[in-house]
Amino acid sequence: MSRKIVIDPVTRVEGHGRVTIHLDAAGAVQDAFFHIVEFRGFERFIQGRPYWEVPVLVQRLCGICPVSHHLAAAKAVDQLVGVDPEWLSSPATKLRRLLHYGQVFQSHALHFFYLAAPDLLFGADAPAAQRNVVALAGADKELARKGILMRKFGQEIIRAIAGKRIHGVAAIPGGMYRTLTAAERDYFLKDGDLPSIDTMIEWSKGMLEFIRHYHDQHRAWLDTFASYPTGHLALVRPDGALDLYHGRLRAIDHEGRTTLADVPTDAYAKYFDEAVEKWSYMKFPYLKSLGREKGWNRVGPLARLNVCDYLPTPLAEQARKEMFAYAGGNRVINHTMYTHWARLVEMLHCAEVMRDLLLDPEILSDDLQRHGRSRLEGIGIIEAPRGTLTHHYVVDEKGKIIHCNLIVSTTHNNEAMNRAVRWVARERLSLQPEITEGMLNEVEVAIRAYDPCLSCATHALGKMPLLAELYDCEGNCLQTVTRTSSGHLDA
Repeated sequence: MSRKIVIDPVTRVEGHGRVTIHLDAAGAVQDAFFHIVEFRGFERFIQGRPYWEVPVLVQRLCGICPVSHHLAAAKAVDQLVGVDPEWLSSPATKLRRLLHYGQVFQSHALHFFYLAAPDLLFGADAPAAQRNVVALAGADKELARKGILMRKFGQEIIRAIAGKRIHGVAAIPGGMYRTLTAAERDYFLKDGDLPSIDTMIEWSKGMLEFIRHYHDQHRAWLDTFASYPTGHLALVRPDGALDLYHGRLRAIDHEGRTTLADVPTDAYAKYFDEAVEKWSYMKFPYLKSLGREKGWNRVGPLARLNVCDYLPTPLAEQARKEMFAYAGGNRVINHTMYTHWARLVEMLHCAEVMRDLLLDPEILSDDLQRHGRSRLEGIGIIEAPRGTLTHHYVVDEKGKIIHCNLIVSTTHNNEAMNRAVRWVARERLSLQPEITEGMLNEVEVAIRAYDPCLSCATHALGKMPLLAELYDCEGNCLQTVTRTSSGHLDA
C-alpha cells in the first residue's frame, strides 16, 4: 500500500535535501522521494515593487548564477518597456551575450572542477570528506589550477561588464548600462595575470580529452548509472542551432521525436503547466499535451545537446558529434553521467562565442538602449547553466509588479532528480537493505549530475547536507541517517 509523505515547513535551512525510501512487504523499494524543504517566496515578495527594480532584486535568488536571473528578468522587463529581443540594439545584445556566455563558462567550470571531478576521480565509494576540490588539488594539481583559472576568466568577464563578479548591474530596461573600453576588452585577448581567451579554448579542448579518457576507463558504469528515458527541453535558433541567450522552445522525447515544435517563448504558458506535491516546495513542470505522467523534461547541458540540430561554433560542434558517436550514434543520449561530458562541450562552445564577441568592435559601441510603447506583461526565457529559465511578470498601470511566475532550471529537473534517487535506492538496497555511506554518496553523484540549485547549496566543497529515511510498507521508519554539511554521517 502506497503512502503520501507530507513535509511540514519546519526545515528551512538553505540547501538541505531530504530523501525518503519506502519498502514494500517483501522488502523491495516501492518508491523514493527527493524532498526540497526550503521555501524562498521570491514570486510573492517582489509583488508591489516597480518593474525596473526586478533585474537587480531577482539576482539574490542565487550567488552562483545571478547573471542568468538578471538577464532573464531583463528580457522580460524589456518587453514591459516595449522592446522585444529583436529590437534591442546590436551592441547591447552582444554585450548581454558576452556577459551570459561568461556566466555559463564560469558556472560550468565551478561545477565540473569543484564538484563533479572529485566524484569522478575518487569514486562514489570514497569518503565524503575526500570528494572535494582540496583533495582534487592534492591528487592533480594541474587539473585544479586550470579549473580555478577557467572559472576566474568567466568571473572577470562578468566583472568587466557588470562592475563586480556577483550581483553586479549591467542590463537596464531596453538595453545595457555601460559598454566595455578597449583596455577592458584587450585584457581578455592577451595572456597576462589572467590567461587569454585563446588559452581558455585550448584548455577546454584539453578537458574534453580528459573526459573522453575517463569514459574509456569507466564506460560500463557511466553508461548505466542512473540511466532512464526522459524528455528533453531547450532553446534553439530558427535554424535549429543551440542558442543560450534567445530562441524558440523545442522539446523531444527519449527517442528524439518532437513533443514541442519550436514555439515562441512568449507562448510558454500555453504549453506548460506546473504540478505540486505535498512533500516538496519545488514544483513539477510538464507539457500540457502529454500530461503530468509523460510530459516532464530534463533540461541543462545534456538536454541542450540532445535537442539542438548543431552547435554554431566549429570546435564545439565537432566535440558534440564525437560525444554522440561515442555513445553509439543514437539520436538522443539518456545516460545521466554523460551530462558532465556535455557540460565540457558547452564550455568549449562558450569560449568560442566569447572570443568572437571580444573581437567584434560593436561591443565597444555606446549605442546601448532602445525605447518602445509600454506593456503590462513581459516574459524572458534564457538558457541558464542548469537549463531553461523562465521569468514572467505582469504589472499594473503604474508599473508595479502584480504577478510573477519563475520556472527555475532545477524545477524542470525535479522529476528527473527524483527518478535518479529512486534508481539508486533500488539498485543499492537490492544488494543490502541498509542506508550506507556508499549509498548516500551515490545519491549525491546522481543528483549532482544535474547541478541542482537548491539555493546553490551544492556549490560547496563537494558536500550536500542530506537526511535519508528508510520506511517499511506500513510506514514505520526503519532507519534515519543524516549527512551534515561537514560530511559527517550520523546514524
